[in-house]
Amino acid sequence: MTLPLPTPVFDANAAGGGFGSLPEWDLTDLYPAPDSAEYARDMAWLDSACTDFAARYEGKLAGLDAAQLLACVQAYEAIDVTAGRIMSYAGLRYYQNTMDSERAVFMSDAQDRVTTFTTPLVFFGLEFNRLEDAHLDRLLAESADLARYRPVFDRMRAMRPHQLSDELEKFLHDESVVGASAWNKLFDETMAGLMFKVAGEEEELNLESTLNLLTDTDRAKREAAARALAAVFDKNIKLFARVHNTLAKEKEIHDRWRKMPSPQHGRHLSNHVEPEVVQALRDAVVAAYPKLSHRYYRLKAKWMGLETLQVWDRNAPLPIEAPKTVGWDEARKTVSDAYAAFSPKLAELAEPFFTQGWIDAGVKPGKAPGAFAHPTVTTVHPYVMLNYLGKPRDVMTLAHELGHGVHQRLAAAQGELLSSTPLTLAETASVFGEMLTFRKLLEGAKTKAERKTLLAGKVEDMINTVVRQIAFYDFECKLHAARAEGELTPDDINALWMSVQAQSLGDVFEFMDGYETFWAYIPHFVHSPFYVYAYAFGDGLVNALYAVYASGLPGFEEKYFDMLKAGGSKHHKELLAPFGLDASDPAFWDKGLSMIAGFIDELEAMED
Repeated sequence: MTLPLPTPVFDANAAGGGFGSLPEWDLTDLYPAPDSAEYARDMAWLDSACTDFAARYEGKLAGLDAAQLLACVQAYEAIDVTAGRIMSYAGLRYYQNTMDSERAVFMSDAQDRVTTFTTPLVFFGLEFNRLEDAHLDRLLAESADLARYRPVFDRMRAMRPHQLSDELEKFLHDESVVGASAWNKLFDETMAGLMFKVAGEEEELNLESTLNLLTDTDRAKREAAARALAAVFDKNIKLFARVHNTLAKEKEIHDRWRKMPSPQHGRHLSNHVEPEVVQALRDAVVAAYPKLSHRYYRLKAKWMGLETLQVWDRNAPLPIEAPKTVGWDEARKTVSDAYAAFSPKLAELAEPFFTQGWIDAGVKPGKAPGAFAHPTVTTVHPYVMLNYLGKPRDVMTLAHELGHGVHQRLAAAQGELLSSTPLTLAETASVFGEMLTFRKLLEGAKTKAERKTLLAGKVEDMINTVVRQIAFYDFECKLHAARAEGELTPDDINALWMSVQAQSLGDVFEFMDGYETFWAYIPHFVHSPFYVYAYAFGDGLVNALYAVYASGLPGFEEKYFDMLKAGGSKHHKELLAPFGLDASDPAFWDKGLSMIAGFIDELEAMED
């Protein structure tokens, strides 16, 4: 049973941030209120439905005919919808203000109760995986409605070699609330509560606002922010090292019992992607470091009149870039127009996010940092969270998260079990939405300086998405391998972090004392081990996809929507075939990386 939660200070509206009226979530489409009759009704229904499901089906799956097995799967799916609705509501309320103890308690109670109620369902996947292949194939051949679920069954049965006894699986399910999820909450609440004293700032800032200063035009402000981050991370580094040591060890124990061949294997299985495809992506990106990040940052140092770059220069605006604050209405129009230029239908699908309370945009006390699009359940709609501060990059973040939202809306027609897209493909629509927005802005550039600024910004975003995320992936691989040998000190983890940073960013960088702790704030390492390669996968895939679009492939728009509508019902090979693309071909990744290199070529040519 999946318990969906969103993967993840100062109020810009109240402070007159100049962004216009920023939207807030209206969560009443999930439940009217935490104490509503509807919430209590669904919680009670979930309890009885899980009990009834186990009483009706446990120990009996092998004897069901095709119609009976279909009814069983549909009953399980209905339970998944209600559990998902409850946890989505609790999770989204919590992320609006992680410092509110009432919200934290409400979410913990919801998670405890849902976990307890769904424990009787653990048998389903275990018993289903014991069905003989020939028997299941015969049932699928008898019922087209049942055969629709084959991709779900294939993903379940991929776990067969790693399945434990029924009793152990139930224990792990029951115990999960005091395992990884408890450490995740500790991390989230600690991060949300951190405050940073930045030199030159009158008041202490939270993490989001401090990180935002790393893109300020004033180099002294950027340095002050970086040093404030380092100081606070250092004070808390033992706690963060404890979180990582515990989670990595828990994962190692689970993986050992499940006979997983590597720490990454479980992620590959859930992403429905072959390990060799991920390895080909990783190797292609690492081999391209010199022609991508190393080359670009040398160019950036030249633009900034510097011999070397410091970490606080990595995301600095270019000297030619006029400081710009983008109001919310302008951001909305920019993204909507770019979507509409590709297809009016795309803009139409995005519109309710702006008008129906599906976006929470402002930076507020206690709000989780970062941005995400949470699909909730297929019977409701997604919600987008932003921390909008009016930077040009925030416009790209809006384009990105709306892409997720549109994808989730289109895939919802597949139903709860088939709509969920593997992470490797989940970034497709989001990165494509960014690319559409970027290309629209590039077309409208009126001067060489404006074009240069846009190209440089896009290259930096792509380096952050591809190079930085693969460096993150390598860090995680090293971290989990080292933890398997024994407990890691903060210095041990710091050294692993620095080994990938120097390799990926290049020799133009100097690294300040304290930067070695910056692994501490990356939430993906805590919430979703090895998630990060999905960003690079998505960027490379979209670059190749956009090249096909630009080449004028007949019917591209229809093929693109069909791909998004498929959700998790097809393998990546099947989804990419209509575009003439194959991610298992090592040359595939070079196509995407060549697009980034081409942008850098153009930037270098502008120097002449």
